Amino acid sequence: MQYERACAFLMPKLEKELSAHFTYHNLQHVKEVIQVSQQLAKAEKLSAHQTQILRTAALFHDAGYLRKYDGHEEISCEIAKEYLPQFGYTEKEIGEVNRLIMATRVGHKPADILEAVLCDANFSYLGTDKYFPLAELLFLEMKQVGKLETWEEWQKLQIQFLEMHNYYSPSAIKLFTARKSHNFLLVKSGIYKASSFRSRVILALQDFFLLTFGVLSAAFGLKGFLVPAHFFDGGVTGIALILHTAFNSNLSLTTFVLNLPFIIVSYFVVSRAFAIKAFIGISLLAICLLFVPEQQITSDKLLISVFGGFFIGVGSGLAMRASAVLDGTEVLALYTLRLTNLTIAETILAINVIIFGAAAMVESVEAALYSILTYLVASRMIDYVVEGVEAFTGVTIISSQSEVLKNRLVSEMGRSITVYKGERGYLPGNAGNGVDCDIIFTVVTRLELRKLKNLIFETDPNAFVFANTIKEASGGILKGNRLKSSGSH
Repeated sequence: MQYERACAFLMPKLEKELSAHFTYHNLQHVKEVIQVSQQLAKAEKLSAHQTQILRTAALFHDAGYLRKYDGHEEISCEIAKEYLPQFGYTEKEIGEVNRLIMATRVGHKPADILEAVLCDANFSYLGTDKYFPLAELLFLEMKQVGKLETWEEWQKLQIQFLEMHNYYSPSAIKLFTARKSHNFLLVKSGIYKASSFRSRVILALQDFFLLTFGVLSAAFGLKGFLVPAHFFDGGVTGIALILHTAFNSNLSLTTFVLNLPFIIVSYFVVSRAFAIKAFIGISLLAICLLFVPEQQITSDKLLISVFGGFFIGVGSGLAMRASAVLDGTEVLALYTLRLTNLTIAETILAINVIIFGAAAMVESVEAALYSILTYLVASRMIDYVVEGVEAFTGVTIISSQSEVLKNRLVSEMGRSITVYKGERGYLPGNAGNGVDCDIIFTVVTRLELRKLKNLIFETDPNAFVFANTIKEASGGILKGNRLKSSGSH
């Protein structure tokens, strides 16, 4: 199999001959599917032969658009049969390539790992930060070829597709599912609209001001509190502070140099857009540390620890709201997540244990303990800035008294609810006696949780209830006393 020759033949053909109407199904899409296929093949430990078959199928999977829009998969197979023999592919190998191409049809369920990987690569954009710009290009393409007329039609089609779509290979599930769920919530909420130049400029300015204020806040926390007192923070910033204290290194330069490898890694692990924003944020922080004068705001160690953490946390949180970071530790944690079974929280904790241990040796145990307090305050402030002060909790209720509970939640607590149809009664020794039931889901604030539990217990003491913290909540009816009639989230 001479894949490189086949690629050198087909790529220019796709670039020159694909219709200009194909704003999504173009050469760039083919390149991305090939790249993600290789990434997933490596993660799934596919053999060299399997990977070559997979790359070839990814190369040819949209070749049919050269001749036909509807049913392009069959045409892609015909083109593969026509050209692959001259590149050393046997009849059996071409059959495998065509089987994989046909597996990319919408609604097809993969029969093996090769089909799963190609299907996942073909729709990997659903689980990335490229989803919305690429979705808009697909909308424009479908409008050009007469498949859609309005943005509203496209919104309905997106929701239907995202609801039915699944990733199949373990590596794709790990890489893309969480972001796809986030994108789906944004689509379903109706928050995202077709972008315009003006709206993109406004969003860019918002991000710039958030990042600027975040950098100024973090620099003030460092130069006004931590640096004069020889206190430290966690992450890369903590390492830079230790080196500054121990060796009198330039804090600005050290911070930038230590973060630079993580910015490079983020380009491959997260995205190019994130890497650019991280580079801007960290560069601005380094510049601020260079020019903001060091001045001791207070000599009280507790105030230094708490308010140093406060300003650093606010700064980091504002940077995160602008989709950037001021510290590369999170990027390292994401990279570690892909290589090990450690969670992001476990990785960051392990890093900070080492940093604060080093702080104790460089300065003192007391300084290290105050630094831990600084880190905890900063972490809490990041949560407040990113997630909001008022935490929401999603509560799921399974009860035989679901009708009564639905009425009480709406009329007495003023909550909107969502109802799922399910079955209850599958218990040990009684597995075959399930009964239909309504599964109730609602969202309450942290302060309302106790009141909700009391209401459920009064209605049905045997109800099964579980709750989980919601990181972000918007739309629907989240506040009590605004509900006039029953609704859903």
